[in-house]
Amino acid sequence: MIKTYKPTSEGLRTRKTLIKGVDNVRPLKSLTKGKNATAGRVRGKITSRHRQRGAKRLYRIIDFKRDKYDIPAKVVSVQDDPNRGPNIALLSYADGDKRYIIAPEGLEIGSKVMSGEKADIAIGNSVPMSKIPLGMPIHNIEINPKAGAKLCRGAGNQAQIIAKEGDYVNVKLPSGEVKRIRGVCYATIGVVGNADKRNIDLGKAGRKRYLGRRPHVRGIVMGDPHRDHPHAGKYSTSGIGMVAPLSPWGWKTKGVKTRKRVRTDYTIVSRRKGKKK
Repeated sequence: MIKTYKPTSEGLRTRKTLIKGVDNVRPLKSLTKGKNATAGRVRGKITSRHRQRGAKRLYRIIDFKRDKYDIPAKVVSVQDDPNRGPNIALLSYADGDKRYIIAPEGLEIGSKVMSGEKADIAIGNSVPMSKIPLGMPIHNIEINPKAGAKLCRGAGNQAQIIAKEGDYVNVKLPSGEVKRIRGVCYATIGVVGNADKRNIDLGKAGRKRYLGRRPHVRGIVMGDPHRDHPHAGKYSTSGIGMVAPLSPWGWKTKGVKTRKRVRTDYTIVSRRKGKKK
């Protein structure tokens, strides 16, 4: 749910925030650790531009493997995680262990969840994809068995199983790509929560700085094409209309394939579709 504000200041005029409906509790200390932000640098050299330290925050250790099989767990609380878009849920297992998972839509305090081949097809349960019916929304998808979830972990994301062929299943990802994955790999039932996150408006530049983002200047508004950017200079003699879209270092940035992991091409059944014009 999106919240708007009265325009009592310029920072609130366009601000839109997400009402998450989470518990106002401290994170479990045993499931947190310190996080050192790199500010986009490796050994002091900038490798990712327009980054800064941002606000300090603790990292919540998330259980992406869901390897406590056939042990029921109860949702103790739903909490905010400053390191990711969706909320996280604290599970208390029957044997006393506690772990964090990404909270799907519809998961509430008191809900019962479980992982394993015997688990029901219900929201929050982690089940092998060979056991999941076709068309069921899933997230937290493993690529390799028992290696932990790698796909569909962002706010509002979901995938669907569209076919089963022997030991493999065909999964349609949010990008539109269809990928072939082994059926013994686990996935969680449901849609990742906080789908409205894409509709928020920070309202002012300062909130962007808290998130670790520095100002980004467009190349076309720079002055010298030889010193600043290939798109720099006068509008009549430079810019995207005069040259192919280029990076600050002269690389082509449109219409050029950049995929390098060709060793996994055999898992792609159908490439993702381009955006409709």
